Amino acid sequence: METVAPFNEIVDEVKAAGGEIFKMCFQCGLCDSVCPWNRVRPFSMRKLIREAAFGLTDVEGEELWLCTTCGNCALQCPRQVKQIDISVSLRRIATEYQVFPTSVKPVRTMSGSLVGEGNPLNEDRQKRGEWAKDHGVKPFTEDMEILYFVGCYLSYDARLKKVAVATAEVLNKAGVNFGILGEKENCCGESIRKAGDEGVFKRLATDNIKTFIDNGVKKILVSSPHCYHTLKNEYPEFMVHFEIVHVAQYLAELIADGRLEVDGELAKKVTYHDPCYLGRHNDIFEEPREVLSKVDKLELVEMADSRKSSLCCGGGGGRIWMETANSERFSNLRLEQAREVGAEILVTACPYCITNFEESRLNMELGDVLEIKDISEVINDAVK
Repeated sequence: METVAPFNEIVDEVKAAGGEIFKMCFQCGLCDSVCPWNRVRPFSMRKLIREAAFGLTDVEGEELWLCTTCGNCALQCPRQVKQIDISVSLRRIATEYQVFPTSVKPVRTMSGSLVGEGNPLNEDRQKRGEWAKDHGVKPFTEDMEILYFVGCYLSYDARLKKVAVATAEVLNKAGVNFGILGEKENCCGESIRKAGDEGVFKRLATDNIKTFIDNGVKKILVSSPHCYHTLKNEYPEFMVHFEIVHVAQYLAELIADGRLEVDGELAKKVTYHDPCYLGRHNDIFEEPREVLSKVDKLELVEMADSRKSSLCCGGGGGRIWMETANSERFSNLRLEQAREVGAEILVTACPYCITNFEESRLNMELGDVLEIKDISEVINDAVK
């Protein structure tokens, strides 16, 4: 049986997300035309906005949970309707009612792990810094140049630990005085907020902020665009301001300042994937390309749908935790685009993108054809 939230509750929640901006929608359908879902299955953001305006949204249906918050629709909308904010506000109502379709039910289990262990993977908090052993990584102290906020996936996932190690090794090669918080670090809270649990987000954010202040943190380096976006653009809601830099930006800065010499080579054809939360949401497009251009013999080629038109990997909006049929994976389409330009390595700068691309590479049996790498791994290999 469908669960429909009361009209007033839906309208009030949507108003709180963006005033009455949803009334600006004149149903032109441009949001649907640029939505990546419509490359793999029918989905209408226009319909969702219309239903929200009239308080008719079915909070039990899967449609409410499809948006990856990639930002394509908001970028193209001629009326500046806040599609992402409205979508998230509706998910908050579903979360309040504890109503989740089957494909979304894994989100329900994330809240307990996030509150208890500070990560969505149900991993032991005490082991958050174990990846750093034997790699010259120290606990952060106030006199250090920068805090490396590692993030959940790079701390625990076997594939992504390699990205954390590569980042640490590059920082050491550049002589950067940095440290990590280890078990004191919590998830930034970005994905659980986009999945509708505002209470857990606020708890994670306030815990992190207290830890930053208590440890004298001023400048923070991140590997995840989702961490970047949240720490830079959403934590200031709590009346705090830290200097936030993504590793792609920091690598460019270290190279420009002469602290990091890229003296190796990579005789490969490489293409770069712009993560949604690094590119569209935060306008960081050129620095990653500048960094890759410093590698001798590396041939950089562009895929279809690059820069502001980049194709979402499918992991945003909390969907990294949700079930997606293989036939509906945007990451499959992206790997096909990489192959179309003859790329031997697909480089990106986001743990969600790497996770989805690696899974698609396995499903598509591209192990001998296409490598997936983080930008820090490429540069670490290119610095002798």
